Amino acid sequence: MSGASGSRARGAIAFAVTTLVWGSTWLAIKHQIGSEPPAWSVTWRFALAAAGMFALALARRERLKLERSAWPLAATIGFFQFFANFQMVYQAERYLPSGVVAVIFALLVVPNAVLGRIMLGRAVSRRFIAGSVIAGAGIALLMLHEYRDAAGGGSVLVGLTFSTGAILSASFANVLQASDGARRQPVVVLLAWAMLAGTLADGLWAWISVGPPQFGWSLPYAGGLAYLALVGSVLTFPLYAVLLREWGPGKAAYNGVLIPVVAMALSTLFEGYAWTMLAAAGAMLAIAGLAVALSGRD
Repeated sequence: MSGASGSRARGAIAFAVTTLVWGSTWLAIKHQIGSEPPAWSVTWRFALAAAGMFALALARRERLKLERSAWPLAATIGFFQFFANFQMVYQAERYLPSGVVAVIFALLVVPNAVLGRIMLGRAVSRRFIAGSVIAGAGIALLMLHEYRDAAGGGSVLVGLTFSTGAILSASFANVLQASDGARRQPVVVLLAWAMLAGTLADGLWAWISVGPPQFGWSLPYAGGLAYLALVGSVLTFPLYAVLLREWGPGKAAYNGVLIPVVAMALSTLFEGYAWTMLAAAGAMLAIAGLAVALSGRD
């Protein structure tokens, strides 16, 4: 397989796996929230994920030490991705259904493309913009469908505020991972240290905001936590880092367009989610926008 073909294949595999796995994590997160304080659930998730990532790096016989200039980068990625982003995502799901948060998060493509342009100088093609408009229309329809079932008033506003903050935090971290400084570091090692930094921030915030450590020892809670940490984090974040490097932050974020569709499909199977014409139209528009955007280069 040629270098170009291998790069496309790696990108396609990373895209498919991250989309399917992250499409399932929204439901898993929702089940974590009712059992224990979200702040501690995020802390335990990334404590386990960081351990798993370091174990993966050792299994790959990678040197755990980063370049001196990369330590601040790892800490910054950890703060914005594994602390600010996830703390706000978990809080958002306290106020909004998981499907609504998943739909809102699909808009990650917008700040990813904008910040990629500003910070990395990546061009945004007309086809990419056209795809964004089409996908945005689909997302709007999906969100309208879900919004009708959401709690009204202040809870929706609070949920939207947390979701928006999470998107901006995740986008900044994504662009940092696509930077030249990040590209010089081994993906798994950089993510391991970033997760450790995020875990420390998570634990400090959890202790300050809700008190001493709390952990749910029930099988559903522990099992969901293990899935989110090992499959939803250790497996997928290195793959997404590959996607960021191969495709750039703009196109990489387009898995966020399909993730709500996957989440809704799983909800149909396991939670009796009822599709409507509005939801179906939104899903089709989102996929059409994805196809248009990915046929161009950013």
